[in-house]
Amino acid sequence: MAEDLTIGTGTKKEQYELLTKQIRALLAGEDDLIANMANVAAALNEQFKFWWVGFYIVKAEQLVLGPFQGPVACTRIGYGKGVCGTAWERQETIIVPDVDAFPGHIACSSLSKSEIVVPVFKDMHCIAVLDVDSEHINYFDEVDQYYLEEIAKLVVGNV
Repeated sequence: MAEDLTIGTGTKKEQYELLTKQIRALLAGEDDLIANMANVAAALNEQFKFWWVGFYIVKAEQLVLGPFQGPVACTRIGYGKGVCGTAWERQETIIVPDVDAFPGHIACSSLSKSEIVVPVFKDMHCIAVLDVDSEHINYFDEVDQYYLEEIAKLVVGNV
């Protein structure tokens, strides 16, 4: 696929549907995890202009910063710590409408107001998390969850 994305318009669902098709084509035939994460973070950022979007990769008992788009970020997050570590521990997507109300939230940026974290699974093991932050409270919903979970599967070729 070419390096250019067609930026979708319409409802959030319609935007995700177009973007998911483009990500599928963009990642087709590529099996390098870091390359795929980098392109997914860039594509999500290009489409939605999120405050921060990227991946943390499981290494030993920590999440280590991977490819991302946005301001500088926390480099390492412990198991069960913050939203990312909690999503990893629970093995499930977490939507946080107001990060200031999340016990133990790790504030990499005070401008982040809401967050969604999606575990990335390969061979039924969580190998990373996809973390997306918004500068708006209550920004993420079930539409984001559904499509970000689908996109997380594409990153590792599980679809």
